[in-house]
Amino acid sequence: MLVSIPTIPAFTTVAQRMATGLDSFSLLAIPFFVLAGQIMNQGGIARRLIAFAKSLVGALPGGLAHVNIIAAMLFGAISGSAVAAASALGSMLGKTMEEEGYSRQFAAAVNVTASTTGLVIPPSNILIVYSLASGGVSIAALFVAGYLPGILTGLLLMLTAAIWSRYRKFPSGERTNLRTVVKTFIDALPSLSLLIVVIGGIVAGIFTATEAAAVAVLYCLVLTFIYKEVKLKDLPAIFLSSTSTTAIVMLLIGTSMSMSWIMSYENIPQDITSLMLSISDNKFVVFFIINLLLLFVGIFMDMTPAVLIFTPIFLPVVTNLGMDPTHFGIMMVLNLCIGLCTPPVGSVLFVGVGVAGTTIEKVIRPLLPLFIAMLVSLMLVTYLPELSLWLPRLFGF
Repeated sequence: MLVSIPTIPAFTTVAQRMATGLDSFSLLAIPFFVLAGQIMNQGGIARRLIAFAKSLVGALPGGLAHVNIIAAMLFGAISGSAVAAASALGSMLGKTMEEEGYSRQFAAAVNVTASTTGLVIPPSNILIVYSLASGGVSIAALFVAGYLPGILTGLLLMLTAAIWSRYRKFPSGERTNLRTVVKTFIDALPSLSLLIVVIGGIVAGIFTATEAAAVAVLYCLVLTFIYKEVKLKDLPAIFLSSTSTTAIVMLLIGTSMSMSWIMSYENIPQDITSLMLSISDNKFVVFFIINLLLLFVGIFMDMTPAVLIFTPIFLPVVTNLGMDPTHFGIMMVLNLCIGLCTPPVGSVLFVGVGVAGTTIEKVIRPLLPLFIAMLVSLMLVTYLPELSLWLPRLFGF
């Protein structure tokens, strides 16, 4: 006798939405960029970027802190991974900073906050995720839009680090001559050229973001073999590590897309839009409320699901008030970067603290002024849209 098994349409629909949520050509860029970041993390690129940054700013007050910040901006921009930047730079610079008189806690705080700048400066996986969640905002426009906000954040972190270093009487490094600057620049130039190849190719329309990610992998493989710091026997471990990272990201994307569909089915975004616009029709007030909510969300939720879940909720609100979707994407990502540096789920915080060999409780005090610098950057980006939109308009997006 055959027994019929009742179907559960809701579960079936959710599973279908998870599958269709991942059925996007743009998402193919994520595993490629993850793999490129893994290759660069082991290919000697971080060491060359640190040497170049040190030749530029090592003599300033709090010189090694500035070296960490600039190296994080460059490495994060090349790899697109805040965790990779925190791990690579923390392990290389942390001990050096401590030996030269910096506190271990301050070194960890600088490393943690600076590493997040690479999520705003392209190429950035999270900006690709936002493009998907927003319904098709140009990835190229988002990439170009991230430069000025990312650089602004880095400069504010450097200013804060300089003030803190003077207050704590941390040492400055030795002045470097022009010859050393040129030498370290030439050494780092092949790594820095990746930015020109990837972003230049996208902006010029030579290839899409997904194709650019594949080009980045090929470029990194060639570069690391030239540097002779990655051998053929190392590749299986690199592929395995990037695969596991990609699997986690894709699972988060799939489940978050199904949740976004459920909320859309229940008209939650429309209800929240009406609610927020009923609170105030002043766009500055509404933008401030959204920033507060996203800061709270970032404390308890990882960045990828937060972008996928809350973009469909808040994007209609801000577009009704005249905010450009590209501008909102940069604001949202910059906001959620702060959450990566806060407990209880701040992945970059845990990596930075673990690499430094200290505890979260000890790092909180030097973190606070750096948090303030990131908040100031967030407010400037929120209320000065040209910081995000000037470059995309310049390039015709």
